Amino acid sequence: MRYNSIIILLFIQAIAINLTAQVSIKDSAIATPLVGISYGYQFPAGDMANRFGNNSAIQLNVDFKTRKQWIVGINGSYLFGKQIRETGLFDSIITSDGYIISQNGEFADVRLYERGFTISATAGRMFSFKKPNPNSGFVFNFGIGFIQHKIRIETIGNNVPQLTKEYKKGYDRLTNGILLSENLGYLYLSNNRLVNFYIGFECMQGFTQNRRSYDYDLMKQDTKKRLDILYGGKVAWILPLYKKAPQDFYIY
Repeated sequence: MRYNSIIILLFIQAIAINLTAQVSIKDSAIATPLVGISYGYQFPAGDMANRFGNNSAIQLNVDFKTRKQWIVGINGSYLFGKQIRETGLFDSIITSDGYIISQNGEFADVRLYERGFTISATAGRMFSFKKPNPNSGFVFNFGIGFIQHKIRIETIGNNVPQLTKEYKKGYDRLTNGILLSENLGYLYLSNNRLVNFYIGFECMQGFTQNRRSYDYDLMKQDTKKRLDILYGGKVAWILPLYKKAPQDFYIY
């Protein structure tokens, strides 16, 4: 047990030394972890376009770049929007004029939003140039993971018995499945570590299905297989986890 503890401590120390090693990215390709926070604006296609409009995505990326210019990592994103295109969602509970009545006998204020998330493991390669340094260049990667989305239903005042928490599940179209993704963009790591960013284009394909056992408006379970596509641009701020090497000074 004691020897195992020593090995674990040495392993942790080796990682710490690697993360804090002083390197110069201007001269040669380096190995370094990269942490990024990005914003993306996405357009739907396939079955996704029948349910939602354009959406935004906030993403967290944790990657590792090798000296051979391979990049592997994991990322997770939060999807949100307010354009709902699916029609007939509340046909079974609206009046002939198209309104939902609250428990007070008034027109209910019901608001719909798009909500979802993705999580993926990614792998790819950088194609760098001599300038500004060997650690900047075009990056292509692909990923595999999981996507989930639904229609968020908000009842202002919570005074709609037809749309309590449990009943909302019969209308929210909770959907998830396997996700594939492709990214093409440009990664810039500055020589002085002051400005580091990624800008690129992303396309995602979700092979999904409705996970609710019953949809009230359809009066049955939706078993249709879906192809949900999202594509768009994104920009990320990057934090490279390495320590800049000190500059050399010469006295003549």
